[in-house]
Amino acid sequence: MDGFHELVSLATTLAFGDTLWAESMVGLEVAGSFTLACDDPAVPLGENNLVLKAAHAFAEATGWNGGAKFFLQKRVPMGAGLGGGSSNAVAALRALEAISGVALGGEKLTGIAAGLGSDCPLFLNDGPMLIRGRGERIASLATTASARLRGRRVLVFKPAFGIATAWAYARMASAAPGSYLALAEAEAKIAGWCADGALPVEALLFNNMERVAFEKFVALPALVGLLRKKFGLASQMSGSGSACFALLAEDAPVAAITEVVREAWGPTCFVTETRIA
Repeated sequence: MDGFHELVSLATTLAFGDTLWAESMVGLEVAGSFTLACDDPAVPLGENNLVLKAAHAFAEATGWNGGAKFFLQKRVPMGAGLGGGSSNAVAALRALEAISGVALGGEKLTGIAAGLGSDCPLFLNDGPMLIRGRGERIASLATTASARLRGRRVLVFKPAFGIATAWAYARMASAAPGSYLALAEAEAKIAGWCADGALPVEALLFNNMERVAFEKFVALPALVGLLRKKFGLASQMSGSGSACFALLAEDAPVAAITEVVREAWGPTCFVTETRIA
């Protein structure tokens, strides 16, 4: 046992996220020096931040002796299961490639990204992807299957509380056998959806982590059930949570749905409408 979990998942990037700026610093006194500022005071800015971890990993892998200062405009809420920190790490690697003029190349870049976090390699790509292993094995969907997802309207919503990823995985791992979808069944489910062009993506949605999260954080299933009852929405938790999402029809009453979300989770909850990239 290595503390990691074998997975198979359909994941995608969205047309919304944080923005990371990077500016080169030159001179011997700044060699290997990286700084980070953020517009959200809740974001930790120490060396454990994935942006700075990515910068140091880049310098170590390439031998680049420059420096950079980063500024992060935070939009993706923390503790949401949306990959905000992981996407920021990949953005930092991309920015340093541009600043330094050192192109890492596909395999090396993927290796560094995987070393920073299991889901980081996903953000080296755009659009729907199949992720396997610890998250480092990425495969594109067939063009026809990907086209059924790209551009789909999505509502993302998160309560004021977050869920720790480590807690969610530990609870799922200790759940009774048969309480979550086995790998072979997950592979078959995805293959069946890809092969059957008539099946809506809503028929594919499933998240092993929902059971343990919903048992502890009852506000999540309460709202998911309410949205299904009032609007017929098939809402799903994203990753380890606590954010959820719903795929929307083009004529969906977003204002009314958002009002129900805010009534259930309070005015401080996060709600945004976006599309699959």
